[in-house]
Amino acid sequence: MFRRAFWFTAGAAAGVWATTKVNRQLKKLTPESLAAQAADKAVEAGHRLKDFALDVKAGMTQREDELNDALGLHQDPDRPDNVTALPGPRRLRAIQHDKTTPLNVTYNRNEDH
Repeated sequence: MFRRAFWFTAGAAAGVWATTKVNRQLKKLTPESLAAQAADKAVEAGHRLKDFALDVKAGMTQREDELNDALGLHQDPDRPDNVTALPGPRRLRAIQHDKTTPLNVTYNRNEDH
């Protein structure tokens, strides 16, 4: 009698345990649960991508500083965001126009033939 009661109780407990386990797995496979898992993975991947981009940016800044030191280009303290200043007069000469020629000159293609 006790033997039968023991095995009946053990079987019932195993059935309850298996049913609970199966129901948990089925809930993980519902569309809502799958969408939530995909969203969590996407957010996690986004954080990893952001961290990678920040590491790359830091490495680029460090390498740029090393190259600027090696080339003798020193940072101007008046410029923000670690921007290296270009030599002023050289840049101005490149964008100035020749004042002897008028700016409203039209080009006639027929004169070339």
